[in-house]
Amino acid sequence: MSDVAHLKSLLGVHPGFPKEGITFLDIFPLFQNPKALEELITHFVHHIYTRFPGSTPDVIVGLDARGFLLGPIIALRLGAAFVPVRKGGKLPGECEIAKYEKEYGADVFEMQKAAVKPGQTVIVIDDLIATGGSAAAAGELVRKAGGKTLEYLFIVSLPFLKGHEKLDAPTYAMIEAED
Repeated sequence: MSDVAHLKSLLGVHPGFPKEGITFLDIFPLFQNPKALEELITHFVHHIYTRFPGSTPDVIVGLDARGFLLGPIIALRLGAAFVPVRKGGKLPGECEIAKYEKEYGADVFEMQKAAVKPGQTVIVIDDLIATGGSAAAAGELVRKAGGKTLEYLFIVSLPFLKGHEKLDAPTYAMIEAED
């Protein structure tokens, strides 16, 4: 069994969560299994080295909240900085903001000013891409700081929602889920 198939088999599946008609794929079982977590991190690091041979990104940007679980570990393995993008009002100091649409209204992401320096290369990471709103907001924050997003990484993609079409760089998802 490939590492992707193995990891997919470990995801929790919760029909009707958070509401009827939605099947929630739970990544937390991967974090409860040290071997699975190592496979996940190694898979992403290998992908980055293969996709960008001879260079690595300067910064890994992790999205609130599950991108915080993956981002620092991957950044450490690559020798890159880690920068969190948080929901509005959670970061101290001067912050850039970007608004995005959610299913039931708008929300705001923030990133501390100067966390990404002009000219730095960035990979944005989160657990899942659905409609692409939160990832697009993170990309906007990277652009406002003068950085360049190389790629967006996700554990799971819901390609039928076409979220990748909102993004300013290629996407990579380890697992593509059907509707």
